Amino acid sequence: MKSKVSRSLTKTITWRILATSDTFLISWLVTGNWTWAGAIAGIEVITKMFLYYGHERVWDKIKWGREALELPTEIFPSEDWKIKRLKNYLNKKHKRLANLL
Repeated sequence: MKSKVSRSLTKTITWRILATSDTFLISWLVTGNWTWAGAIAGIEVITKMFLYYGHERVWDKIKWGREALELPTEIFPSEDWKIKRLKNYLNKKHKRLANLL
């Protein structure tokens, strides 16, 4: 399951809003100066956005920690995997309906 580029971009932007707010607040607390805090946060937002986006795209290529999807390997499966899942669900709650499939 790969992430789309638009998902990575959206995550990058929303994370930057949160992280830059944090950087601005910490910079202001340390320096006591709004101008310095704004300058630090302004530089940080640009550099870290590119770093995060690149990091996100590299991790999208790494397969470690992902669960594989269970899809049929035959062109025309003898018993469709969707029907199996439906039967399993119905067996738990509505056995009479499951027998009709």
